[in-house]
Amino acid sequence: MELIDELDKKILTIITQNARIPFRDVAEQCGVSRAAIHQRVQRMFDIGVIIGSGYQVNPKMLGYNLCVYIGITLEHGHMYRQVCDELNKIPEIVEAQYTLGAYSMIIKLYAHDDKHLMYLLNSQIHAIPGIANTETLTALDESINRTLPIENNAWR
Repeated sequence: MELIDELDKKILTIITQNARIPFRDVAEQCGVSRAAIHQRVQRMFDIGVIIGSGYQVNPKMLGYNLCVYIGITLEHGHMYRQVCDELNKIPEIVEAQYTLGAYSMIIKLYAHDDKHLMYLLNSQIHAIPGIANTETLTALDESINRTLPIENNAWR
């Protein structure tokens, strides 16, 4: 049984293109009532299809001029949860992934400048027990930032 049907996919396509669109307009485009849109969107939140909402803020407008990705090698893989708990206490870290390959984890963080980055690395991240090594990659430009397309079943 599929979690979502064709109407849900149509709703998702519309709201992912414009999160501020009124449900009235979504209902009109889908040919159903506003209440039906509201119920379906709420259900998609409840079952985990929609996992967030809100506004994206441009970090540069807040003075965060560096975006970096840091590959982290853990002393032992089983330390992942404890390290994640500690990384979560650093507000500049906006993403963390447990990975296969050269690193145990990859994190994304924002820093105001190189001095701030050095503080985060030396005083915050490297101070976490279980982190054996890091490699920092600085992002120069964000070329693509999007959600997955709703109707992309070419691989099936």
